[in-house]
Amino acid sequence: MKKTPFLSLEKARQIAAQIPTPFHIYDEAGIRENVRQLKAAFAWNPGFREYFAVKATPNPYILKLFHEEGCGCDCASYAELLLCEAVGITGHDIMFSSNVTPEKDLLKARELGAYINLDDATYVDFLASMGPVPETVCLRFNPGGSFSLGNTIMDMPRDAKYGMTEDQMAGAIARLQKLGTRHFGIHAFLASNTTTNEYYPELASKLFLLAVRLRNATGAHIAFVNLSGGIGVDYRPEQPKCDIQAIGRGVRERYERILTPNGMGDVAIFAELGRFMMAPYGHLVSTVLHQKHIYREYVGLDACAADLMRPAMYGAYHHITVLGKEDAILDHVYDVTGGAVREQRQVRHRAEPAPDRCGGYPGDSRYRGPRPLHGLQLQREAAQRRGAAENRRQLSAHPPGGDTHGLFCNPGLHGVYVPQLTWADSPIWAE
Repeated sequence: MKKTPFLSLEKARQIAAQIPTPFHIYDEAGIRENVRQLKAAFAWNPGFREYFAVKATPNPYILKLFHEEGCGCDCASYAELLLCEAVGITGHDIMFSSNVTPEKDLLKARELGAYINLDDATYVDFLASMGPVPETVCLRFNPGGSFSLGNTIMDMPRDAKYGMTEDQMAGAIARLQKLGTRHFGIHAFLASNTTTNEYYPELASKLFLLAVRLRNATGAHIAFVNLSGGIGVDYRPEQPKCDIQAIGRGVRERYERILTPNGMGDVAIFAELGRFMMAPYGHLVSTVLHQKHIYREYVGLDACAADLMRPAMYGAYHHITVLGKEDAILDHVYDVTGGAVREQRQVRHRAEPAPDRCGGYPGDSRYRGPRPLHGLQLQREAAQRRGAAENRRQLSAHPPGGDTHGLFCNPGLHGVYVPQLTWADSPIWAE
């Protein structure tokens, strides 16, 4: 499927005149519509709640936007808790899922009244040492072994540091019941960025069966099952796109087959999606500074690894587009890089339009597609370079009667929508 940015060349130039590249920009209308589609897919469950993974895009305007749409926030650190508190998100609007948890982090979560998701059975006494235990506590499950869909191994939970065994969960529930906890949640995260509609339903099946067994073994009231994240996005044009309505139907079928017949039809479903909620609606916009012709063809941007760490760290694919040249022929190959000292290349060997057609000279803009700000803290430390600032703008050029596109601009970044370094997509970098 062709990758098309939500930002035109004309609009990008208007913004860049006020906020120089590189910057991140977000599609507010697209984000809001995606939230509504998610909620519609799970409307059959009255208690359904999405807790946006703050680590995916730790931007206060983004968090407020999600909160306005009825979402909570999934926090994993003290800093994320402070960020939520600063924008008025507290109480059970926060799910605190941490591991190797510092005391001050857990104290802050308790102070805010957040749901607390314990990663290990030993954390029960850690929690109790701080005062009366909460009435509702969540426990994180690790099933061990491998997690497969059909004949495909999706991930290896046995190698992950997260979560408890089933026996440990039963023991933790019994201990918490004696301490005064009355309601329990179950949580697990078994695979990342899956692009199949079967991941959530299969995970739900495992957790629903676990909920029944734990209820039977301990008599505990299981208040909610947290499916966490894991639903992915189609970074590459050839990748399939997840169908959230089909996913919702699949989870419902397992719910009605497993929980309802066992008298557990009151269990709420929670989610902690991050990438799925943000990646398709954010672009990283950058400008070409130089082209270099030696043993390889290089294009140097005003953004670097300090602005987008994932390609340098993981070889992650981010689609590159040259704004205004979306339909040009992709007949040249370039390495796209920035100026950080240790940055050899951000993206390599990608087909692009020839410079004389795509305007691939200094001043061109590029954008990288689907990109939540994963690893933003890492990015900001790279080469001691300051990360892009973030602030909110509103796009007025939007269809009459429709939602406005909010542009959350982050000066100091680089991006590109590219399936193999495709400058034929636009002077910006969307992700």
